[in-house]
Amino acid sequence: MSHTSNAADNLQISYTLSFPEAQAHYVEVEMDISGIHQPFIDLKMPVWTPGSYLVREYAKNVESLTAWNGSTPVSARKINKNTWHVMPAGASSVKVKYRVYCFEISVRTSFVNVAHGFISSAGTFLYPAGMLTNSSTIHIKPYKGWDKVSTSLDMVGSDPFTVHAPNYDILYDSPIEVGNQDVFGFDAAGVKYEVAMCLGGNYDKERLKKDLKKLVEKETEIFGENPNKRYVFIVHNYAKGGGGLEHLSSTVLGATRDAYATEAGYQRFLGLAAHEHFHLWNVKRLRPIALGPFNYDEENYTTDLWIAEGFTNYFDNLVIHRLGLYSTENYLATLCGDINLIENSPGNKIQPLYEASYDAWIKYYRPTENSANMSVSYYSKGSVAAMMLDLEIIQDSKCKYSLDDVMKYMYTEYYKVKKRGYTDDEFKQGLEKFAGKNLDEFYKKYIYGLDAVDYKKYLGYAGLELVDDRAGLNEPSLGITLVANINKPVVATVLRDGAAWVDGLNVNDEINAIDGQPFDPATSLIGKKVGDKINLTITRDGLPMNLRITLLKNTQVKYRIVSIAKPSAEQIAVHGKWLKQ
Repeated sequence: MSHTSNAADNLQISYTLSFPEAQAHYVEVEMDISGIHQPFIDLKMPVWTPGSYLVREYAKNVESLTAWNGSTPVSARKINKNTWHVMPAGASSVKVKYRVYCFEISVRTSFVNVAHGFISSAGTFLYPAGMLTNSSTIHIKPYKGWDKVSTSLDMVGSDPFTVHAPNYDILYDSPIEVGNQDVFGFDAAGVKYEVAMCLGGNYDKERLKKDLKKLVEKETEIFGENPNKRYVFIVHNYAKGGGGLEHLSSTVLGATRDAYATEAGYQRFLGLAAHEHFHLWNVKRLRPIALGPFNYDEENYTTDLWIAEGFTNYFDNLVIHRLGLYSTENYLATLCGDINLIENSPGNKIQPLYEASYDAWIKYYRPTENSANMSVSYYSKGSVAAMMLDLEIIQDSKCKYSLDDVMKYMYTEYYKVKKRGYTDDEFKQGLEKFAGKNLDEFYKKYIYGLDAVDYKKYLGYAGLELVDDRAGLNEPSLGITLVANINKPVVATVLRDGAAWVDGLNVNDEINAIDGQPFDPATSLIGKKVGDKINLTITRDGLPMNLRITLLKNTQVKYRIVSIAKPSAEQIAVHGKWLKQ
């Protein structure tokens, strides 16, 4: 991590954002730098954004970069993929102008059209190399008709269109929404909360305020304090939307515009809000040691995303349950969703959990047709690991402690006292402190190893067990999934060790007929048995082919979590501690 040099101490940096061609998806940036004493300045664009672990090459969207001393152009040439070498020619100030193309809808990328401008800071603002601690001011000239700015950056004076960033780490962790968003707020846990609803939606504002306030206070209880003064939810409502990205004092959520009116849709939105808001502690402050200070030029590797994301994935639904919005049955069904996802992914037996975290940069955000066979989600499996550890701690401490206590202790010890991230071993020691025992075996089996999860043991602590609704069935299967939302049966995934895998049916093959009859995925295997040999007529790369395939047993599971017949007093106590409301 580069630190500010003495020459940088006097740099004054300001940006002006304008949208003269919003209809063509551009933001224009003017960067004013003064107080220059050095012969050159290298200006850099981050290649990734914190919270989304993929090198996205944001510089690819930058065009027409020029540098000026007043009305005189000065040299500004690109020296690598994300760096421009600016020669001020002795001038103490320069103005750098460039345009950024913004047309990727996601919570982590900028998007501009005539309706609104969403500025993802890491992909918009250049910074002087080695000067990440420099402050800057951003002035926004809105497109015609836009009248609001929503960001966690502080206003300069009383001008909502001028904001200040104390350093680049905070700037890159503070997205900016400009437009006509519906802005409302509430106070919770001593913090002022703002909600910026963009692009419409059938939400009930008063209900949202009430439930988001409860959510904030319930999560704050876990950690013992809310470290913000102000926090902003930026919500992009699309015809069909999803996803979220956490920031230090804000979050960006993607939502479905007309889904708020159904209970399922409303609960999904609150679950997403609970997840991203939980990150203001877990990841943004309580963090793996590799995740900050950041190197914006390359990958920042950690084996602990199963804690950073998996634990957050666990607590989001648990918090919704604690609010009384999920019944115990609903909560357990949601938890079972993660269990089924893991157990039906062949990659669960291939990729250990720590490796899934480490390889997020090349695997998780770049899924392929073979991802299910070679990798496991650190979100889902991390969530199940959190459940196991929570139940282990409750059991071993005789209901005195839970995973809540670990999170509060680690937040206090590492963020507040030591003021740094934790190592793998330090988080393990935090878990052991409350479990009251060594967790080497747990880590060996479930974090570094590929052992099958002992659900009977962990759920049994709470008087629960898994039931597989498919147990005892001996149904044949091709071991494939098909491409959704098209009329033709085209293979999307071939599952490891299934019939298609063994006998050579491929992804992108179109299945035309089975034993001479037109193929119907819903009915074509009715009456067939495990071990039957079938003839498939397919089209591969435009050419007809015939394949002979031996049908194998469908190994997919469909678990439910149910109560055992006669739980003991101890099991009832663990259940009560775990699923308290």
